[in-house]
Amino acid sequence: MATESSAVTSAAAPGPLARFLDGDVWYSFKRSPTAIVAAVIALVCVVCSVFAPWVAPYNPFDLASLSLSDARLPPAWEEGGSSQYLLGTDDQGRDILSALMYGARISLFVGLASVLLSMVVGVSLGLLSGFVGGRTDAFIMRVCDVMLSFPSILVALLIDGVGRAMFPNAHESLAFGVLILAISLTGWVQYARTVRGSTLVERNKEYVQAARVIGVAPVRIMLRHVLPNVLGPVLVLATIQVAAAILTEATLSFLGVGVPPTSPSLGTLIRVGNDFLFSGEWWITIFPGVMLVLIALSVNLLGDWLRDALNPRLR
Repeated sequence: MATESSAVTSAAAPGPLARFLDGDVWYSFKRSPTAIVAAVIALVCVVCSVFAPWVAPYNPFDLASLSLSDARLPPAWEEGGSSQYLLGTDDQGRDILSALMYGARISLFVGLASVLLSMVVGVSLGLLSGFVGGRTDAFIMRVCDVMLSFPSILVALLIDGVGRAMFPNAHESLAFGVLILAISLTGWVQYARTVRGSTLVERNKEYVQAARVIGVAPVRIMLRHVLPNVLGPVLVLATIQVAAAILTEATLSFLGVGVPPTSPSLGTLIRVGNDFLFSGEWWITIFPGVMLVLIALSVNLLGDWLRDALNPRLR
């Protein structure tokens, strides 16, 4: 009888997917046309970027397959265009559509990696600052104030420039690491301040006081009890910061201090196309710009929806 009862109980218990589909977040998503459209756009961009080697018509960075006779071809619907290159070609004969997929792949990688690093550092320092308090809290917050006094793009330019000056012949992986570090150096501050404010509220609640009374270690209280209750605002902030990190990377690449030239991102493609904008080859820079706007806008709209969905006061 006990075995049959446990089997019935386990069969009746809904799984994580079933609980999510019955939850308020999924219900809010289904009732928001803006969130659905933004999710579709973001999903298409991510899929095309991740699977670029299989989805893209050509490999735009394979020098052996490039032909200068196909350079500066307009989009297929304009006079002089070719059906082989739907969005035209750039000054080296690279297919713009394929370059967009490969370039967005690099932009998304740098953006996601920098946000992940910022989130780990910011959440750790914010949790420590809010839970411990005292001089530790004052020191971490003064560091945050100093970082906020400098423009993020200026700090990123400085770090990236110093890294390239110290390692002029560095491998591409090191160049990507320096770029991610440069973007993350100022990005962690917002996570730290957000988590600190939430931790100051949570540390005075009854469940934390009860854990202290029974002798639970402070580190265990922070990680097992306080951290899960302060992650809601962090997820919303991380969603919005992905778009900001992608735009920062595009700005650095546009200024010529971003990703290596052998692995151009959307910002590099915009910078290259900007040299031909006034000569009539508008498609070389317009299409990468549109791709960048679509990614940033869709992620921002998803972040706004997630903020409203996780805030019970706005329901």
